[in-house]
Formats: sequence, structure tokens, C-alpha cells
Amino acid sequence: MAKEYVKFVDVTKCDGCKACMVACKNWNDLPVEETAFQGSAQSHPKTTADTWNVLQYIEHENAGGGLDYLFRHSSCFHCTDAACEKVCPENAISYTDFGSVVIDQDKCVGCGYCVQNCPFEVISLKEYKDKNGKEYRKAHKCTMCTDRLEEGLQPACVTTCHTGAMEFGDKEAMIRKAEKRVQEIKGRYPNAQVYNPQGVGGTHTVYVLAEKPSVYGLPENPKVPTSAVAWKDYAQPIGKMMLGATTMALVGAFVTNKLFNKEGKEQDGGGSNE
Repeated sequence: MAKEYVKFVDVTKCDGCKACMVACKNWNDLPVEETAFQGSAQSHPKTTADTWNVLQYIEHENAGGGLDYLFRHSSCFHCTDAACEKVCPENAISYTDFGSVVIDQDKCVGCGYCVQNCPFEVISLKEYKDKNGKEYRKAHKCTMCTDRLEEGLQPACVTTCHTGAMEFGDKEAMIRKAEKRVQEIKGRYPNAQVYNPQGVGGTHTVYVLAEKPSVYGLPENPKVPTSAVAWKDYAQPIGKMMLGATTMALVGAFVTNKLFNKEGKEQDGGGSNE
């Protein structure tokens, strides 16, 4: 079994150069996107199906009344207990031995439940057309460069970071390093903390943040929806034993649509304007 890894991101060392974005685009052969002006040095408002990692720029007034310019490399967190994996009705999302969470494009049907239920909003759907012109969708996100990990290499974003703001290594070693770094910078950043939310079982992208998570647009305490836990960890295994895998797959598609389709719930409760 492969060793479990963590990508450690120290935002206090980041200078906003965007080399990580370029490296990600190059390695994964992702196309250029035209985006509207963001009003800052930030090029994209968030990750997309064709931009799996975004450098965030945040202007923040500190406790002393001064202005801090904060940066954050934003990509998939690769949760240990991932909501996207639990709500996928096709079992298209899985964990690797490295700790990364990946999407099997051959199984993905573009239902969008993973997009709607990701607490970090890092998954997006991309539109495609087949040879007959029929449209279909696939979910995309950062893979933690799992293909590189399988060859003994590090993620492309990590290898190109010239300030040492990103490191990649053994899970426990990286978490210890993050905790030590927080103690080193507490004098300058009183709110500094390790961001490794336990509500999703911990993550395989662990941050040292200079401020509270909300300052970076992150949820303070993200959790896997209770309905997703009950369905994936209890109802599905029991149902397969009682009904069989094929029947349970049909039941699963129906239940998943009812439980996890947030857009559907909003439409049902909002009435019609027509």
C-alpha cells in the first residue's frame, strides 16, 4: 500500500506569483479561459472545470488598522471523508492510496451532485458534445497530480513554488511542520492556525492560515451532510445485501436525487414565476 501524503501550504510564504496555476495548466493540459476583470490581481473568481487551482488575493484590515495582502493557493482539499464521494450515485469518485480523491471520467454522468455538495466549492462541470452533437457533462477538479505520484513525482504546483510556500510529503510529518510553523508566526499573526478541518475527516491539503478561515472565504467548520453519511455508510451497504447491487443502484439514483440535489429542493420550494 502506498504511503498517505499531504500537500502543506503555508500562505505566509506565498508571494502571489501564480506559478502554481501555470504549472497545473501545463501538466494537465488545461485550456486557457477568458475571465472578467476581478478588480485585483486575481485572475479567476474560483476554480473551474478548466482551472483546477486559483491564486486568491485578499485585502484584509488587521487588528492594528493596517492593510494586509493575503494570498492563498486554492484547489481541491482531498478530504479524508469526502462529501463528493458519498453523494455520487455512480461510484465515479474514489480515494487513492495516496489520500487523493479522484473522479473516474468513464463513470461520471455529470449529475452535478458532487458540485452541489462540496463544502469548498472546488468541483465544476464541463460541457461536451459527442460526434452527433449531443451535449453531455463531466465533473472536473484537481487530482493532486495522482498520475505524477504514481511515478514517484510530486504535484506540479509544489515543484514550481519558488518561495517554499508548498511542500509535499508524509502526512504526519507535514502536519507536524504546519503546527510548528503556526507557533513561529503567532507574534506577527495572532490568529494564525492550521486548517485541517476534522468535520471532513481532515484533508490532504493542509494550510497554515494567517487569519481565520472566513477571511479566506473558507468555511470555519465544514462537515459532511448527515444525510450523505447515513446513505453511503449505512443505507447503501445494507440495501445491497438485501436487494442486490443492481436493484440498489436504481434505488440509489432515485434517493440521491431526492437527498442531494440542492437545486431541485430550491425549485420545489420556490414555486414558479411563470
